[in-house]
Amino acid sequence: MSHKILPFEIISFEDRYSKDFYNLNVNWLEKFFYVEPYDEKILSNPKEYIIDNGGFVFFLKFDSKIIGTAAFINQKSYFELSKMAVLEEYQGLQFGKRLINHCILFAKEKNWENITLYSHRKLETAINLYKKVGFVEIPLEKDVHYERANIKMKLDL
Repeated sequence: MSHKILPFEIISFEDRYSKDFYNLNVNWLEKFFYVEPYDEKILSNPKEYIIDNGGFVFFLKFDSKIIGTAAFINQKSYFELSKMAVLEEYQGLQFGKRLINHCILFAKEKNWENITLYSHRKLETAINLYKKVGFVEIPLEKDVHYERANIKMKLDL
């Protein structure tokens, strides 16, 4: 059985893709949880809340269509991998893995010591992907900025 490598590119933030960033994330949030006020603020204005604060947003482009996204939010003492989403019809085709591998490579090129993320245990596919690329579970603080977060993971680079 051969796996055809699908042509894709990962591009950095551009204002014109802000709506894609919002929609990709709201789709999965509404499917599994709900959109928290913190999400709404960041998703509605990624340039102000992520880019202008020293963070980064990436888009996965396939066949000239934005089908995935991920962000690094600068939390001052660490970078949080966040807002990672792939359109449902493109899930299971390794796009999430390609996106996270891009993020890890980017962080290594920036000489970051580690990457942290927050998730929820019911997102088993995502948790498995994080573990597969080397993230390990660490203690979750009590005052985490996501109400839904019940797992915190870290990847030492």
